[in-house]
Amino acid sequence: MRRRRFPPIARIAIILVLIVLAGFPIYWMYDTAITPRDQLFTGQPLIPDVTRTPQIFDVFTSGVPLLQWLANSSIVAFCTTFLSLLLAVLAGYGLSRYRFHGRGVVGFILFATQMLPEALLIVPLYALFAGLGLLNGLVGLVLADTAFVMPVAVWIVKSAMDSIPYEIEEAARVDGCPRFVILLRIMLPLSAPSIAAAAVIMFFDAWNEYLFASTFIQDRDKWTASVGLSSFIGEFITPLSTVFSAAIVFTIPAIVFFLLVQRHIVSGLTAGSVKG
Repeated sequence: MRRRRFPPIARIAIILVLIVLAGFPIYWMYDTAITPRDQLFTGQPLIPDVTRTPQIFDVFTSGVPLLQWLANSSIVAFCTTFLSLLLAVLAGYGLSRYRFHGRGVVGFILFATQMLPEALLIVPLYALFAGLGLLNGLVGLVLADTAFVMPVAVWIVKSAMDSIPYEIEEAARVDGCPRFVILLRIMLPLSAPSIAAAAVIMFFDAWNEYLFASTFIQDRDKWTASVGLSSFIGEFITPLSTVFSAAIVFTIPAIVFFLLVQRHIVSGLTAGSVKG
């Protein structure tokens, strides 16, 4: 039975609808950011005045250390991604290629960690970090974020390595390659798409993380951008144009990062789903 295909016009229409639905939140952020305050509650225009676009970047001169907050978020996100992937590659390779007692238990424990919400562990983590002197610093925040996102990366990397035939690794061992060289020169390149997908997940999770950052960091100049954005919300008044201007600036690095690695995301998400 032949499958009924959509005509090209219908497919184009569906794609346009999906683009509008996906892009409308960003468009509304932009519209709100450049709309004067007196017009926000009296009928916000659907078509914004694009000549007011430069005012989005006035947030950099508003007296808030937005650049410092963005730098802190970048440090936390990149360090969390690097540390998570480093541990995930080693753990994923071990779970995929080594046979040992308790391997299933280790995998289950890693999976079970995702069942615990961050709010449940915030108090014991705070007490632990206070005893270790890791409060009010980015190091403690990186360690906390890594602990929560690394299990996801481990499963992604393990699934990718499970799909790599054993014969490739055995051929390298016959040629005299040690385990570390096999991991570095064979397993990593073959599982690179999945590792890239895991890196995107780790980066976005650390970039958007709020609960740990707002709890562990007290100094204003050490806040991440997610905490800094929440500080704009006042008790009696909230400058919506400033909030959405800062939100757009906060979103730009994540969008750029996604556009740079989008090809790897698509291939990586499917690389470990089919074995063989």
